[in-house]
Amino acid sequence: MGNMRDAKHPATAEISLTRVLAALSDPIRLGLVHLLADGEERAWSELRVPVAKSTLSHHLKVLRDAGVTRTRQEGTRCFVRLRANDLRGRFPGLLDALLDTVRAEDIGTEVGA
Repeated sequence: MGNMRDAKHPATAEISLTRVLAALSDPIRLGLVHLLADGEERAWSELRVPVAKSTLSHHLKVLRDAGVTRTRQEGTRCFVRLRANDLRGRFPGLLDALLDTVRAEDIGTEVGA
């Protein structure tokens, strides 16, 4: 998993559309974004996904590195939250259109909390 205290989050102005779209090209990651779209911060241990913990860690790193989520460590626990305001500021309409499509097409429904 690496040291979360050293996790890098791009500044809002540095969030790249191509990196965001690449990060969102996976159904598990779309499911995670959909789950986090309620604005709640969640502990990694709360996330229910049909993949190994190491694979979940990879998915969360891809989302974080692209600027889609923000991860914070508290003791030995890690928490994740969607950077919805940053994404809406950078790419108006993108997140809402994405979430509408995820819901309409039942993408990522195997992800839960």
